[in-house]
Amino acid sequence: MRWAACELHTHTFHSDGKQTLLELAKAAKSLGFDSIALTDHNTMTGLQGRESIEAETDLTIIPGMEWTTFYGHMVTIGMDAFVDWRAKGIGDIHQGIAEIHAQGGVAGMAHPFRIGSPICTGCFWEYEISNWNEIDYIEVWSGTFPSIKKDNLRAYQLWTDKLNEGYRIAATSGRDWHFQVETEDPISVTYLGLEAGEDSLRSQAVKAISQGRISVTIGPLITMEIEKANESYKLGDLIPLDHTLPAAEQAVSQAHIHVDFSVRSGIWEIADQDFTLLLTGNTGIVSEQKIRFVDAAYSFAINRSDLIWARAELWGTVRGARVLIAFTNAIYFEVKQ
Repeated sequence: MRWAACELHTHTFHSDGKQTLLELAKAAKSLGFDSIALTDHNTMTGLQGRESIEAETDLTIIPGMEWTTFYGHMVTIGMDAFVDWRAKGIGDIHQGIAEIHAQGGVAGMAHPFRIGSPICTGCFWEYEISNWNEIDYIEVWSGTFPSIKKDNLRAYQLWTDKLNEGYRIAATSGRDWHFQVETEDPISVTYLGLEAGEDSLRSQAVKAISQGRISVTIGPLITMEIEKANESYKLGDLIPLDHTLPAAEQAVSQAHIHVDFSVRSGIWEIADQDFTLLLTGNTGIVSEQKIRFVDAAYSFAINRSDLIWARAELWGTVRGARVLIAFTNAIYFEVKQ
């Protein structure tokens, strides 16, 4: 599996941004991104000239659009064509999601707890969700240095709550990039796990998001697999129960977590320190280890009793604050009915 560094929430002057698509693509390439999703507000006209810009910058540009309404903002990625957002009321978001899916795209809640009206109309999510299984992902980190922001802490907790309720929802980050401006703030990266094959990066990216093959970071890339009965399960996978085994043998498995500090070398900076690598799940902290600034693999024994999901988290100190630096999406466990 190849991990592609992606920025999934961007804007040009075709909506409220102040940059051309070429300026955006060049800046993204300089920051070590493999791909961006262009998600202008309520329009896809900014994609004009995409092919030539991709050729010039060697950067993949995924078509998208941010539905910008009175009731919430929804980032949609990978559609084949424009999907009209205007007739969707507060109770109609599932109809809109179905139309996005019909066009081959995925739909996620953008910055669901950002301050709303009158400062940012619709930025606070108010759409009525009757079936969380239809939400592809939640943008849990928004903006620069996202892990210190209170609205992102609420979004991360929302994602965790939904995992605890048994939903299989992905989590992403998005800079919500509008301007060409230098920043010293840490910038988040959404790494998408792409399978080998002949599909375009766009279709692979949509598949990775829908399957939850995602790792998010402001620095190193962390990935995880869980090994059980000689089978290896990746991010987004469901580990089945083996109904032929007794309960005691069902319980034991191994989580293998790899931390790669070499990604996007020279572009980000976090001081060497005692980092904390956690394996967490619906039961809380499953296990933890102290690690240093070195590429390495770590193993955790898992007793899956009462676990319905697990993810890896890397914690450390950035600019004097103890923060979440990186996290994986979840691996799930089948629960006996």
